[in-house]
Amino acid sequence: MGPMELIDTHCHLDVEEFAADRLEVLGRARRAGVTGQVIPAIHAAGWPALMGLCQEEAGLYPALGMHPIYLAQHRPEHVVELRGLIERERPVAIGEIGLDYFVEALDRDRQQQLFEAQLKVARDYQLPVLLHVRKAHDQVLAALRRIRVPGGIAHAFNGSMQQAQQYIDLGFKLGFGGTLTYDRALNIRRLATDLPLQAIVLETDAPDIPLASRRGERNSPEYLPEVAETLAQLRSVSVEEIAQATTANASALLSLREWNGRHPFPRGTS
Repeated sequence: MGPMELIDTHCHLDVEEFAADRLEVLGRARRAGVTGQVIPAIHAAGWPALMGLCQEEAGLYPALGMHPIYLAQHRPEHVVELRGLIERERPVAIGEIGLDYFVEALDRDRQQQLFEAQLKVARDYQLPVLLHVRKAHDQVLAALRRIRVPGGIAHAFNGSMQQAQQYIDLGFKLGFGGTLTYDRALNIRRLATDLPLQAIVLETDAPDIPLASRRGERNSPEYLPEVAETLAQLRSVSVEEIAQATTANASALLSLREWNGRHPFPRGTS
């Protein structure tokens, strides 16, 4: 058997926190067995640099979208720009998009409008979505039933088992990362133990959500093997089984093997 291969399905390698040592971080991640990373956008201003990074470095896969936390930076014309960029250079997903009811200052109506506009983009181009959801699973699930997209990932999932099943029924995987390594994260650990393995993908959300062993530090994709090891212990299986299954789940869902740095749509498919 060859070395373990893992895919980090949610890593913000393009952000300022990695500006000083981005390529070094990437090299360490590769040596640790993290052979692929999905890089979700957070706002339109970051799209060009994110696409450039993914085209320059092997194993990096772009997702384009507008994060609800950055609501003040988003404009209606950005949705039009998003469609144009997808036409030219097809990303592997639309993201990071969703609803955040944890931050009370965020306008919920504007969040909903932006979320639904981006779901329609994903539907029209038949792309999966990377979801940011905090205290809003029922509202997100309701929108996904109205605007059907070809699945995606509920990133940093921390809902109920019933909600998890509803996502799975809609073609989604559930993302688990650093929080899984905390002994007190009982709900997340229970979900990761009881959910079918074919419904799970791994992530770091680097530079955020550091692991229990690295509290207070910048999170990094090179630490993903520790998440895989924790999941293997919880499920009483080998880490190789976890790596093989979660990598296959991510690759199939996001069509990673088809993305080669430039993947425009064939004519007539949009």
